[in-house]
Amino acid sequence: MKILLLGSGGREHAIAWKLLQSPSCEALFVGPGNAGTASIATNLATVNPNDFEGVKAAVIENHIDMVIVGPEDPLVKGIVDFFLSDSTISHIPVIGPSKKGAQLEGSKDFAKEFLQKHNIPTAAYKSFTKDTVSEGKQFLETLKAPYVLKADGLAAGKGVVILNSLEEAKLELEDMLVDAKFGDASSKVVIEEFLDGIELSCFVLTDGKSYKVLPTAKDYKRIGEGDKGLNTGGMGAISPVPFADEALMKKIEERVIIPTIEGIKKDELNFKGFVFIGLIKVGDDPFVIEYNVRLGDPETEVVLPRIKSDLVSLFKAVANETLENEELELDSRSATTVMLVSGGYPEDYEKGKVIKGIDQVEGSIVFHAGTALKDGEVVTNGGRVLAVTSYGEDFHKALNTSYQNIEKLSFDKMYFRKDIGFDL
Repeated sequence: MKILLLGSGGREHAIAWKLLQSPSCEALFVGPGNAGTASIATNLATVNPNDFEGVKAAVIENHIDMVIVGPEDPLVKGIVDFFLSDSTISHIPVIGPSKKGAQLEGSKDFAKEFLQKHNIPTAAYKSFTKDTVSEGKQFLETLKAPYVLKADGLAAGKGVVILNSLEEAKLELEDMLVDAKFGDASSKVVIEEFLDGIELSCFVLTDGKSYKVLPTAKDYKRIGEGDKGLNTGGMGAISPVPFADEALMKKIEERVIIPTIEGIKKDELNFKGFVFIGLIKVGDDPFVIEYNVRLGDPETEVVLPRIKSDLVSLFKAVANETLENEELELDSRSATTVMLVSGGYPEDYEKGKVIKGIDQVEGSIVFHAGTALKDGEVVTNGGRVLAVTSYGEDFHKALNTSYQNIEKLSFDKMYFRKDIGFDL
């Protein structure tokens, strides 16, 4: 079958790499893609995943049989509903939830209501708008530090602020609601109690009725070592999570995954795709921090390499609602990825720096995140540039291989964290 994959990051390069291992994948197109996807698939550089008419034109022109949506924006904006409502393309399956289902990521308030309604463990919370700022400040006074403020809408992974000072938290609330710090994304703000524990990510593939639990992962969001400094899109990841033992996974499945899938069914969210569940382990118990409605990045770069099963077969089963009949086979080895980023990221950085050494890498997979081709050379084209993924008997050995190969890679002002997995 001919497949169109939407997106341009490390997640999309990893998905493309995995799809091409399937004998069912006759041709793969990536829109817009990056220099990494260009080397293995056909990039449709003019395709913008948020321009649904443009996506439709590409689907018709290239006789596409299935569309896979990488990033969250098109899902929250309703690309699945767009396809279903257009008779010329409604027969083409789109892997991803409906607009309503995508609200699990698109609105923190919607997600918290869903969690509460279906008795899924999460932090206590309340939501506020600019008309209720003073009530928000009063609610902050009832909580203990640190204070967690979340922009309701999509803010490119940067809409969560954790502060230790009550005064700072009140000013931040005003900044978000009154001064629209995150634009429309912070027209509503969720304030929730701080949960103290260790985080992990759980990925589930669902056809809306049944589900498969994919490998667990842990990513590292802060720019600085020891998890300090500004939040990023992710500086590295490991899979599986060593502390996610059988007992914890049983609790996660019973208390979180099953009620989530049941809730999706009961609320008729029309969900065919990935549920990313951001969890925190407090003591021995899992609590949900957030939902995403697609694969995370850079977790994808460690989760997909550990899946042995045919990804196209799994996606076909999702489209046909026959996922329960599929076998999910996993690689028992650990996988790790380390992100190489542009100097200055997550703030201002320069693009167009020539990347050297990719062809020298041995024993690791280099997934391209923010890259482009210019005059025949691979150059930087984003804040997060490359993800270096390796396998190992355990995450220490896998990381060792990634770091050895990073020594062969270079571009001007290249930066990476040398302490991925430090807290395990």
